[in-house]
Amino acid sequence: MSDVTAVKQFVEKYKELKKEIAKVIIGQDEVVNQILISIFSGGHSLLIGVPGLAKTLMVNTIAQALGLDFKRIQFTPDLMPSDILGSEILDEDRHFKFIKGPIFANIILADEINRTPPKTQAALLEAMQERSVTVAGHHYKLSLPYFVLATQNPIEQEGTYPLPEAQLDRFMFAINLDYPSFEEEVQVVKATTNDEQSKINALFSAEEIVGFQHLIRRIPVPDNVIEYAVSMVGKTRPNSDAANNLVKTYIDWGAGPRASQNLILAAKTHAAILGKFSPDIENVQAVAHSILRHRIIKNYKAEAESVTEEQIIKSLF
Repeated sequence: MSDVTAVKQFVEKYKELKKEIAKVIIGQDEVVNQILISIFSGGHSLLIGVPGLAKTLMVNTIAQALGLDFKRIQFTPDLMPSDILGSEILDEDRHFKFIKGPIFANIILADEINRTPPKTQAALLEAMQERSVTVAGHHYKLSLPYFVLATQNPIEQEGTYPLPEAQLDRFMFAINLDYPSFEEEVQVVKATTNDEQSKINALFSAEEIVGFQHLIRRIPVPDNVIEYAVSMVGKTRPNSDAANNLVKTYIDWGAGPRASQNLILAAKTHAAILGKFSPDIENVQAVAHSILRHRIIKNYKAEAESVTEEQIIKSLF
């Protein structure tokens, strides 16, 4: 099958997928889009929103519709790395046997990831970056596709351990979840207070998803689009000559090269779901907020004057 035919097939499957997810998830269209873009781009996502916005239901529904194995890990202050990765035990024959932890699934929901100490947060790092884990000197490959979706509550910061920049950078997207509109909330209440259960059909196999991830990587990108993405990321660095006044005044630290890579990968997927065979500058701009939001570190002046990441990123366009 040619790549042109494969992109057309991808568009059709994507539309079916969105319809299937909409059976359970009402509204939140942009959030679902961004989660799916990061899955097909081979990235991970950080969901930021208050409790009760159906984050767990959303991830579970997406996993079911994609036909993938899903595990949820509730992060708590006493969670140990072995609780995530698994551990070796002595079996009845006095041999060490490895019992796999919940990290061995296709989609991992790391619920309230900032509630657990850095040692346990770091246990996720190797899995996210290398798609493998090391336990007691043994190396275990994780099955593909592999996707981590972490959630964070933006309000309650007492007793939390903020994610280090190195770990934040591993997330392709930081996605803000907002309250539903009045009409959407009415629909949510109607749909969730009756006795009907929506059945989600699995539309993909793991092999198909990996195939589409490879297809996305094969999509050609014009040089001017790559240069645009790289220069946009360069403008987030306050010591760069290209930085504007807003960045120089309010930013302590800008985004690194991983942001440029993610901008191009996500722009390719964004173009593909619209049926385009190559991304343009509009596709880069469409994904820029979610990719740069968590990679620019604001200073105290920005906090004091209520300057948001969105305002700063918009100024880079």
